[in-house]
Amino acid sequence: MEFRDVVRRRRMVRRYDPDRAVPEEVVQRLLKHATRAPSAGYSQGWAFLVLRTPQERELFWTATAGRRRVLAKWLEGMRTAPLIIVALSNKSAYLDRYAEADKGWTDRSEARWPVPYWDIDTGMAALMMLLTAVDEGLGACFFGIMPEQLADFKAAFGVPAEYTPVGAVSVGYPAEDNIRGSSHRGRRPLDEVVHFGHWRAPDRLS
Repeated sequence: MEFRDVVRRRRMVRRYDPDRAVPEEVVQRLLKHATRAPSAGYSQGWAFLVLRTPQERELFWTATAGRRRVLAKWLEGMRTAPLIIVALSNKSAYLDRYAEADKGWTDRSEARWPVPYWDIDTGMAALMMLLTAVDEGLGACFFGIMPEQLADFKAAFGVPAEYTPVGAVSVGYPAEDNIRGSSHRGRRPLDEVVHFGHWRAPDRLS
């Protein structure tokens, strides 16, 4: 598929065909492509928890559904996904990396970082999986784990304390009755979000 078509066709899919598993070779490509995402200092402070069996997925939803239990339609659709990959970031990997000699810092101070690149890089890895899914003819959805459910999630899967789930990616073959999200709002036009040369009000962009 042409890259422009992959980008154009990317949508969040919230209901899947539960009878079609994601082929193993596609799972491997999803993961390999995720590790091709950029990372500050080549820190690569990410990890991916792959949940494929019905038991693993049921445990995930039991641990993370939380307040989503009231969103019956959304949850019902998402539970049909045959594959869930949780993308996790490790801040310590970045603080350690930038305390090494070639980076010129002598401490692990988090204050040096203008934004949490460990989360940003892991988010970009998740985007690589979303795009790969489209290229493979599948659908995917990126969604978060609510703060109040983090402890239950980590306990259920033995996730080490230093890892934080940035989000989960559900993957599968889209169902014909996919659940529409907020896309009806439409995309903001470029002249509202792009500023050439200097920040200006949208009606003055050229």
